[in-house]
Amino acid sequence: LKVPEAIWAHGSNKPLTATEILSHILPNSPTADPENLQRMLRLLTTYNIFVEHLSDTTPVQRRYSLTEVGETLVPDSDGLSYGDYIMQHHQDALVRSWPLVHMAVVDPVTEPFVRANGESAYWYYGKDEEMNELMQKAMAGFSVPFMRELLDGGYDGFERDVERLVDVGGSAGDCLKMIMQKFGNIKEGINFDLPDVVAAGPPI
Repeated sequence: LKVPEAIWAHGSNKPLTATEILSHILPNSPTADPENLQRMLRLLTTYNIFVEHLSDTTPVQRRYSLTEVGETLVPDSDGLSYGDYIMQHHQDALVRSWPLVHMAVVDPVTEPFVRANGESAYWYYGKDEEMNELMQKAMAGFSVPFMRELLDGGYDGFERDVERLVDVGGSAGDCLKMIMQKFGNIKEGINFDLPDVVAAGPPI
């Protein structure tokens, strides 16, 4: 629904009521239910995603803003957020494996995802372009902000005569690209991942 983006509104993080939020995200939907949205927001408040602000009026009016955790769900200037990571972990194929997690202890020969879907997650996602794209965005949304903080924080581990750098499990190569752009001494970067994952990534 893009509720975090509606509240964030380019950095304002102004507390909004459920009705006000709906006016931003579903302006032309007469069936949109603010009461049900408010129930969801109240639930997510208990998980420290939103902050609930209560008015002094009667009846009480409830408004919601984002916590620091909630802010991670707002796309940055590159369109990345933890939102895609959360969505990827709630895909039907993955959810089907949840009731089978105990089998990783009972009989670890076959992983729960394979039991539920007949093949490994990487092969499963690799065959579906939409799911594969979501997984790529999920990995970038998780790793790129972390790498940005690491590099901006003054980490200098790549300055010491490093000329060739290999990123094992580098997904689309976003982090490797960021490192190479910052450290000119690195002449060669190797993004090591599954063939279909590397093939879907942009040039570094």
